[in-house]
Amino acid sequence: MTSTGEEQGRAGPPLWWARRRDVVVDAALAAVSTAECAWEGVRFADEAGIPVAAGVLFGAVVGATLLLRRRWPIAVVLVGIAVAPAEMGFLLSVAGMYSLASSDVPRRIIAALASMSLVATFVVMYLKTRGDVEADPALVVALSGFVAVALTVPPMLLGLYIGARRRLMESLQERADSLERELSLLADRAEERAEWARTEERTRIAREMHDVVAHRVSLMVVHAAALEAVVTKDPARAAKNAALVGDMGRQALTELREMLGVLRAAPSKPAVAAAVATVATAAGPVALVGGATAADDGPSLEELEALVGQSRAAGMAVEMVVQGEGAAYAAEVEQTAYRVVQEALTNCHKHAPGARVVVRLAHREGEVAMQVENGPCEGPVDGVGLPSGGNGLVGMRERVLGLGGVFVSGPTDAGGFRVSAVLPIP
Repeated sequence: MTSTGEEQGRAGPPLWWARRRDVVVDAALAAVSTAECAWEGVRFADEAGIPVAAGVLFGAVVGATLLLRRRWPIAVVLVGIAVAPAEMGFLLSVAGMYSLASSDVPRRIIAALASMSLVATFVVMYLKTRGDVEADPALVVALSGFVAVALTVPPMLLGLYIGARRRLMESLQERADSLERELSLLADRAEERAEWARTEERTRIAREMHDVVAHRVSLMVVHAAALEAVVTKDPARAAKNAALVGDMGRQALTELREMLGVLRAAPSKPAVAAAVATVATAAGPVALVGGATAADDGPSLEELEALVGQSRAAGMAVEMVVQGEGAAYAAEVEQTAYRVVQEALTNCHKHAPGARVVVRLAHREGEVAMQVENGPCEGPVDGVGLPSGGNGLVGMRERVLGLGGVFVSGPTDAGGFRVSAVLPIP
């Protein structure tokens, strides 16, 4: 049987008791109080001139009301006050006052009932002592007051202390439960942030690998296709293309080796923790989406001429136009601009072989803009058989938007394709 089934099959405490132990305690107190009041009912019957059985029954009923002290403490105290003239219910009065003070009854009601019980006890003791003992009236008053205070104040103070302690423990338990829930929520959020950081880092690495490999391999495929076409007709040109393929392969391997070296470098744990905290609280998605950090060694705008030259060497008609005076920009800006142009040229090799391509770079106040536009394709689109994963434009857009720039791509009216990006300069 499951634990749930055991709990359902197990009978809980009856009525208003929270625990079985409370039932046992109250039943024992009620039994003692019933016996006490029944015994005192014999004397009360003699003094009142009623049958003894009636007095005993009355006392038993009065004493049994102590069983209700947790549910109706006010009623128990009122019963004790009511039977005070009959000189019965000592345990009933003491236990009832304690239960009243330890309950959630408003303090003004507790004070009023405690005053009533004090006065009732004082009056009964005064009348009994004055009639039985011939003594100084002041001594009788002092003795009656002492007894009244002894039977009322200590149980009330003890009940107030126990009630305050119980409420304090409940408050601390609630706070502990609340803190536990908050810690669990923070742990879940930390796990979500860590998972988000891992996902973003995987995305960044995949984008870097795509940019590094796709361009070099695309040029290698183009040169290999040209090599295959001219190997028998123009051996000199074939040798030149073969050398270019080798150079491209070595460059691709070099860039891959550098990237793998960065990935294998194990940063210190404080550095990792600081980076995660920065990503989770301050930088937001920009820190990872933006690409490489300033400390990474990556390409720059000065290498665009060499990049365009490689495409020219592969047989593409590329024109590069530079406007404005260049300056030293932040590393992430130059790397992003380089990657955008690189990926756009790779797409031209894949989807527009033989088309005329224009690369424009504009240095403006507060921003740098780049545009790669190709004309209509003059050859077969699948001429070199380059595969396409469909992630090039997505990666370029993520890079540019990650730095707060603007990215636009789409076909032109002349039948070509245009990729434009504007990056703000920090």
